[in-house]
Amino acid sequence: MSHARVLGIGLAALAAAAVAYAQTEVTPIPDAAPVETAPLEPAAPEAPATWGDPQNGQALAATCAACHGVDGNSQLDMYPRIAGQSEIYIADQIARFKSGERSDGMAAIMKPFADMLSAQDARDVGAWFATQTSGAGVADDTVIASGPYEGMRFYEVGEQLYRSGDPARGIPACMACHGPAGTGNPGPAYPHVGGQHASYTQQRLEIFRNGTGAERDNDLFQIMANIASRLTEEEIGALASYMEGLHPAADDLVAAAAPVPAAAPTAP
Repeated sequence: MSHARVLGIGLAALAAAAVAYAQTEVTPIPDAAPVETAPLEPAAPEAPATWGDPQNGQALAATCAACHGVDGNSQLDMYPRIAGQSEIYIADQIARFKSGERSDGMAAIMKPFADMLSAQDARDVGAWFATQTSGAGVADDTVIASGPYEGMRFYEVGEQLYRSGDPARGIPACMACHGPAGTGNPGPAYPHVGGQHASYTQQRLEIFRNGTGAERDNDLFQIMANIASRLTEEEIGALASYMEGLHPAADDLVAAAAPVPAAAPTAP
């Protein structure tokens, strides 16, 4: 082998070694710019709500229509009728769903929708549904075959408790708070119960009776829990049935059927 060829091979080997060394050399990355920091500002407090705007509430309530109906009269008994419900009561319940305080029934479905509403939005939605007229169902008039209410129609048991209560057991008349026609009282936010689906009312009464709701620190919850704890399963069902058939026109029918007192004789 010639010296020139050996020299050429040696130079090639040195060049390859130089390239390999250059590829293994680490090039440092330039230091990143320092991160800018700023003090954490608290979120602006939500403005207090005022009286609701029904027109804005109607626009917002379009989302509610899928479950509660366009006018608040739901066709499925798993969703309550909210037509004719007071503005304050609806706004209060939306706030409870939003905070997670109400976790019963369909609360998991309600919470995402409640989270989207401000306090004013909730009042607006409540104002809209308060202008709507609640529908009603038909009370169960099946005759009870046995037990303490034997011979009475099922709804009559509920009617008796709703209108007169049971003083011996410390049960007040439901109409004292919810009104003779079940239209409620918007002042202390006692809800409209007339025409409500019986299954929904029964579920709520059982929650009150069992104390299983997350609202146990609520004064109104405690009032209802105290009353419902004294009711039997049959009485809860009868009350729920009677209230489903209760509506303002029912009072008109009762009044029309009442005997008219004789006119007093004219004084000479």
